[in-house]
Parts: sequence; structure tokens; C-alpha cells
Amino acid sequence: QVQLVESGGDLVQPGGSLRLSCAASGSIFTINNMGWYRQAPGKQRELVAVITSGGNTDYAGSVRGRFAISRDNAKNMVYLQMNTLKPEDTAVYYCNAQIWVLLTGLRDVWGQGTQVTVSL
Repeated sequence: QVQLVESGGDLVQPGGSLRLSCAASGSIFTINNMGWYRQAPGKQRELVAVITSGGNTDYAGSVRGRFAISRDNAKNMVYLQMNTLKPEDTAVYYCNAQIWVLLTGLRDVWGQGTQVTVSL
């Protein structure tokens, strides 16, 4: 009924930048929080950044000051601008959203993930 599709993952050198995008589609009434999580090999999935429908944001300490989350409510999209990337940022990045689905109710939806690799 609804899906999230990420894009923008790539191989980048340390100190570089990337912008991830996530598009929500389907029978959407409205979207509450949207966020980005990441999972590195052998590690648990962790929250990177979250943004409310009103635009309030929060970040993991490891990315605060380097990453910026934003959203376009009219387009049902969320973005993650990543600057000054470090090798430890290497992970699969997942988009997440709490979506009010028409005729169904509130659903916690995940994207399929996009790979970000920071390496020389």
C-alpha cells in the first residue's frame, strides 16, 4: 500500500559529501516522523537523524554538525545531506517513516536501503 524508496548511496572519499533521498508513495494520508537509520556490517541498526512533520530535528551524536536532515511534505520526501564523511559512516542507510495509510491506519514503513561507502 505504501513504500519508501531510497537513492543517492555511492562510494565517496573521506571528507566528501553525499545527499540521500527517500520518496514515499502509495495510499498516504499524512506522514508523521521521517528518519534515517544505518547499519554497518556486524553492528546493530542505529538512528542517524529524525525529523518531525513540523520540521524539528534530532541527530546521533556521531553525525551532529556534519549531517542535515530535511523533508518536503508536499512531495512526501526526506533527504539526508552528509558532509565531511568518514570511513566509519560506511553502512547501509535506511529510510523510515510513520505513515497514516488511507483506510488502514498508522504504519511504520522501511525502505530497502542504500549503500554508502567511505573509502580511498
